[in-house]
Amino acid sequence: MRRGDYVIVETSQGIEMGVAAGWPQHLPKGVVRAPLKRVLRLASNDDRMHYEENKLLEEEALVTARERVEVYGLDMSLVDVEYRFDNRKITFFFTSEGRVDFRELVRDLASIFRTRIELRQIGVRDEACMIGGLGICGRELCCSTFLHEFRPVSIRMAKDQNLSMNPSKISGTCGRLLCCLNYEHHVYVDAKKRLPARNARVTTPDGCGIVEAVDLLKEEVRVRLD
Repeated sequence: MRRGDYVIVETSQGIEMGVAAGWPQHLPKGVVRAPLKRVLRLASNDDRMHYEENKLLEEEALVTARERVEVYGLDMSLVDVEYRFDNRKITFFFTSEGRVDFRELVRDLASIFRTRIELRQIGVRDEACMIGGLGICGRELCCSTFLHEFRPVSIRMAKDQNLSMNPSKISGTCGRLLCCLNYEHHVYVDAKKRLPARNARVTTPDGCGIVEAVDLLKEEVRVRLD
């Protein structure tokens, strides 16, 4: 097996197809968490064709499910659908402001698709991760490329970095605070410990004065002398 090969693997959700992300290697104990799932075999041409067929079925299933949601008048928005590789289960991902009683919908979808149905409620960050897009920086969303864990983000992080409090400048496509506020926050916190605060009274080689501005990245302050 080589990096980039398509493989059939065991997962917690059943049998799936994936891509080998790295070269086979021996890792010391403690580096990976047990129990590990097995790589069953290299994917055959038939496996890859079946995977592509499932992708087409997912598109059709999403359209059908959205129509049924409207019929039942449910306050939910279907975001994505995922066929399990062996077609024994279909998972629909949705967002909603509150709890939704979708039991009738599940029974309806099960009768249409003749397989097990799961409806899984997700948050707005998960929705952005699934749909993808571009952030205000012009690059692909972190959550849909490399960010695999959502860490808490607070408005304090934006204030510590002297950012504009304009919601459109510090919010992502999901409407929540930008995940990237986390990336350099510790740098600003450390710098703040070493520099005087704005409006603080300080003594300089040229005399005493009041701090008018603080540049945390350059670790410079502008002082208005008495």
